Amino acid sequence: MTNTNATPDSPVLDRLLTGYQRFRETGWAPHRDRWAALKEGQQPEVMVIACSDSRVDPSQIFDVDPGEIFVVRNVAALVPPFETTPGHHGVSAALEFAVQVLKVKEIMVMGHGMCGGCKAALTQAMHGNEPGRGGFIANWISLLDEARAPVAAAHGIEGREAERAMELAAVRVSLDNLMTFPCVNSKVKAGTLRLRGAFFPIADGVLHILDESTGEFAPFAG
Repeated sequence: MTNTNATPDSPVLDRLLTGYQRFRETGWAPHRDRWAALKEGQQPEVMVIACSDSRVDPSQIFDVDPGEIFVVRNVAALVPPFETTPGHHGVSAALEFAVQVLKVKEIMVMGHGMCGGCKAALTQAMHGNEPGRGGFIANWISLLDEARAPVAAAHGIEGREAERAMELAAVRVSLDNLMTFPCVNSKVKAGTLRLRGAFFPIADGVLHILDESTGEFAPFAG
């Protein structure tokens, strides 16, 4: 079917709208009952906090249907600590909604390989830049400053080994910060909410899960 809405000089838009056409034919039309049910509301049992990186789409990685997971994506899949200072707390608002309104049963923080945000946190390449020229990024990834120190001391600040250590440390930081939210903390302790850490390397497609007993990430053997 020819798309008459895309402009001739917009190949990016054309690709998106062509993809939308495929979705209408293969994703929406065959599953109309599912979409109809979702008009009544959503009831996801899992919240996934992932990176904005275009290579790590949680819905694709976990092959889920619409309405199955509640997803928040940001640079480096970070969760800030609980704070009540004035500001625009996007992640905190989404977390509050997932836990208090949707009443999800699990929250997964999923880091990934070759994460630009974690690399920037490790090298501090954006530090000192003004907002709009890297300053927003620098301020956001400063959430990893405390975790960066031992990583840099053990591995330096360059190379895949150092970057991987920083990527895994970032997941642990977000999991720790989740527990600073009273609504999360109380539900975890009551056994009605569980936190999980995961890591997707990209290169080999093997998902790693954080083992709560050892504190280490291990390949998922399903």
